[in-house]
Amino acid sequence: MEIKEKVAYIKGLAEGLKLDENDTNGKLLAAIIDVLGDMAEEIEDLAENAEYLENYVEELDEDLGMVEEDLYCGEDDEDEEDFDEDEDEEDEEDFDEDEDEEDEEDDDDEIVVVTCPSCGDGVYLDDTMDFDDIKCPSCGASFGCTCGADCESCEGCGE
Repeated sequence: MEIKEKVAYIKGLAEGLKLDENDTNGKLLAAIIDVLGDMAEEIEDLAENAEYLENYVEELDEDLGMVEEDLYCGEDDEDEEDFDEDEDEEDEEDFDEDEDEEDEEDDDDEIVVVTCPSCGDGVYLDDTMDFDDIKCPSCGASFGCTCGADCESCEGCGE
């Protein structure tokens, strides 16, 4: 017997006892039976929602299984692991080579910081820039290199 049926049975028993709803005990029992009826309806709604969600999750799981099957093209786990290991080793070697090349390039590019005569902020320059025509990113002033005689990048241009 479901909960709604049980509540209906209790309601029938209460009516069979001919409880007086004007009496305090009768009012109390009638209110309890009404609350039980409401609770039974809510529980039934929750059960329906749970069943719907369970079916929905099963459909999603099936769809995900199909996507995984399409993505991996039926490869078994052993072949996949071997493939990944070989790929990881190649990636590490490529990364090491790229890192070495970047280190060599960084050694060639020397960064020099000069002070803007207008605002006093530091302006970062590398050896690819024109040291005679520098534009300060802070204030927009144009000036020539003022780094002094010890600057190897501009060969000691001075002011």
